[in-house]
Amino acid sequence: MGWKSRTSAALVLLAVPVAAAAYFRVDRAIHVATGVVAHNVCSKTFVSGFDPETVFAETMEREGLRRLRRVLAFRIDPAAKTVDASALGLSSRAAFHEGFGCVLLNGATPPYLPKSDLDTMKKPKAPPLLPEIASPEIVEPDDPALKAALDHAFEEPAEPPFRRTKAVVVVHDGKVIAERYARGVGVDTPLLGFSMTKSVVNALIGLLTQQGLTSPSLPAPIPEWRGASDPRREIEVEHLLRMTTGLALDETNSGFDPSSQMIALEPDMAAFAIGAPSVGLPGKRWHYSSPTTLILSRIIRDATGGPEQALAFAWRELFNPLGMRNVTLEVDGAGTIIGSTYMLASARDWAKFGLLYLNDGVVGGKRMLHEDWVDFSAAATLGTDYGAGFWTNRSEHPSAKGRVRLGMPRDAFFASGDLGQRIVIIPTQRLVIVRLGDSVDPTGDIRGLARLVKDVIAAVQP
Repeated sequence: MGWKSRTSAALVLLAVPVAAAAYFRVDRAIHVATGVVAHNVCSKTFVSGFDPETVFAETMEREGLRRLRRVLAFRIDPAAKTVDASALGLSSRAAFHEGFGCVLLNGATPPYLPKSDLDTMKKPKAPPLLPEIASPEIVEPDDPALKAALDHAFEEPAEPPFRRTKAVVVVHDGKVIAERYARGVGVDTPLLGFSMTKSVVNALIGLLTQQGLTSPSLPAPIPEWRGASDPRREIEVEHLLRMTTGLALDETNSGFDPSSQMIALEPDMAAFAIGAPSVGLPGKRWHYSSPTTLILSRIIRDATGGPEQALAFAWRELFNPLGMRNVTLEVDGAGTIIGSTYMLASARDWAKFGLLYLNDGVVGGKRMLHEDWVDFSAAATLGTDYGAGFWTNRSEHPSAKGRVRLGMPRDAFFASGDLGQRIVIIPTQRLVIVRLGDSVDPTGDIRGLARLVKDVIAAVQP
């Protein structure tokens, strides 16, 4: 081998660790951690009303954050309503804005704050289409079997990982038949849904489809992708809903992946996601990806006319007709709904949302979603157990079959968020079951959820 070849080989070998260091930037991963902590502590303190020290302690038990437990700290300013999180010289700040929740202060430009009068936006112009599902008081179950089901859902194992169930609501035939809340949580407490927010984005796209403003079969209306030689121009709205875009936006929650960095570091999350390159043909490959949902959020924003109009659309067309009153839909620094992660709502409100899908998109005699929309949303994608914004048992995937064996019916599908946030929709049983909490079990305590579903079904069957 000549000296030129040896030099070239050495340069290649040197380039590998340099490129790896550029991609796996530890400083950015640590910054992701501070961003996640600042935002979550802010939302759960100022929106949900929880004790910040408890929120911080529970947040630091999450996978990926545990390693930073000794070096990551937070500081809360109750007067300014800000939360700062710092680790190893890196820091993030989240600020609360009444009605709009918390936003990370990323970059030199102040975040865009919606200018709408939220009280006016939230004030319904007509009574809800959905009949009230319960009285103001907590519905204590009379049936011993239902009581036992709730007992187990709140029961803690002797050793970690703990369940930390915050709320369970069981709705049968449109009425709450059993519910329970952890200490400090009530029927009106807004609880963070994490990725259950993706299911809400599904509903908003469904409403736009019903009104003729978009359709899953249409090319995604993203001007940045319209170049004649841009392969992304072939991406359809359905590919975004099903996470089969072929974009380099795979989510691993490592702190190094695009999704983690988008959520914690990018002021304009949708712009970041839209800028991702294509690495495969649309519709041929599935990988879970929160950034694809942010692209849908941008589509909703643009279709309705802007940030304020998007929020107004959500309240006018979805929350108010369902009687959902304790909702906070957070936005990023560009004013775009963070449709992947950050909606808070009471457990009853999450249950009301589930009823929209249990009733096949019809509420109070009005069809809100197209007659095929619910089945479309629950239909499995490319042999996975993911549908379009929901996870599903209507699949041959081993995970779906495993849930069926554990007691979740074959027709069940569910909204799912980090730490075990779930809305289980079971049409054959006329049931919606909501479980919210802070389980750091890697599966979100899917076995506990399946037992809850199985026990509830046994209790309501004649």
